[in-house]
Amino acid sequence: MKGHEYDTRKSRRVSKAETLRYLLHFKEAYMTRISVLLFVLVVFLAVAMQAQAPAPKPDPEVKKLHAVVGHWTYEGEAKPAPWCLGGKFTGEYTCQMILGGFFLQCRLTEKSPAGEGRILEIDGYDPVNKNLTHDSYGDDGGRFSGVLTITGNTWTYAGRWVSGGKQYQYKGTFVLAPDLTSGTYKDEISLDGKTWTTCEESRYTKVQPAPKK
Repeated sequence: MKGHEYDTRKSRRVSKAETLRYLLHFKEAYMTRISVLLFVLVVFLAVAMQAQAPAPKPDPEVKKLHAVVGHWTYEGEAKPAPWCLGGKFTGEYTCQMILGGFFLQCRLTEKSPAGEGRILEIDGYDPVNKNLTHDSYGDDGGRFSGVLTITGNTWTYAGRWVSGGKQYQYKGTFVLAPDLTSGTYKDEISLDGKTWTTCEESRYTKVQPAPKK
């Protein structure tokens, strides 16, 4: 009988140990599941908040750039000057809004006595300085960077033009007709920012307006 009693007590001790191990295992599994669920919940909330966040919109000032969207042809004449080749020229000018409507991209192809040239222009809005900007890049390595001011139908460009390893002060004025289907352009160049010389004068005609939405 004593041996039987001893075995019973030993069996009870083993049962308690197994129960303890089971409880610990259950607790670890439970905590793991809770952690996974919390992680999934956090990810879900983050995605939901991101989906609900309003998409960024262009500044209202950018709408002014829409006036030139479309396809244009132009012709003009350049005045002979040390920094401006003289002679008549013709060209095509195509503009479209890009990157969610934040920027205006224009591509220009021009034929003149000097040959054919191409220019890429990008206009946008600077939220820090709160003004429109104009940057252009030519296939001869020339580039312009400056500020664009639009008042009514008059577009005024002012900034720095670099060409042939030299830097110039540049300003241009584009005046659109009331119906926005034609316009005139005139640009001036200065070495010191005080004395200005007219370089080119041209007339633009819109031949393909922007598609209606």
